[in-house]
Amino acid sequence: MIIEGSFTVEAPIEKLFDFMLKPESIMTCVPGTESVRVIDENSYECIVKQKVGIITAKLKFINKMTKVERPTHIEIEGEGEDVTKLGHFKNKTTVDLKDIGSGKVEVTYKSDVSIVGKLAMFGDRIMRAKAKETEKEFTKNLQEKLKSIA
Repeated sequence: MIIEGSFTVEAPIEKLFDFMLKPESIMTCVPGTESVRVIDENSYECIVKQKVGIITAKLKFINKMTKVERPTHIEIEGEGEDVTKLGHFKNKTTVDLKDIGSGKVEVTYKSDVSIVGKLAMFGDRIMRAKAKETEKEFTKNLQEKLKSIA
C-alpha cells in the first residue's frame, strides 16, 4: 500500500531537517507515541498506540535512516509488529523538503507499507484515512514544536 502526501511548515529548512533527524524530537509529533529509544545514530525503536477502526493497536517497531542528503532528503526503512500480535508490518519511506520561500518548507512524503495479520483486514481505504488523520495532527504538532525551539 502506498501512502503519500505533502504539507507546508513555517521554519527554516535547516532547522526543520535537523529536527527531523532526531527521533526523540520528531516522534513527539506523532500522535500516540508512547516511547522512543535511540539505538544508534541511524536507528531507533518506538512504541506508538493508534486506534484503527474498532481496534486499538500498539505498534512496536524499529526505524533505520538508510539515506540522508542534507537538507532535502531522508529515506527510512522500518519493521515492527503489534505487541498483542494483531499484525506485522514493514515500511519504506522517503521524505523530501523543499524551501518554497517566505520562511516556509514543503514536506513531501511517500511510504510503501506492507501489513499482514488482523491489521491488514482494514484494507487500503481505512488505512489511508487513518494516515491522513495522523498527518494533520502530526503537522499541527510539528509546527508547534518548531515554534517553541525558534
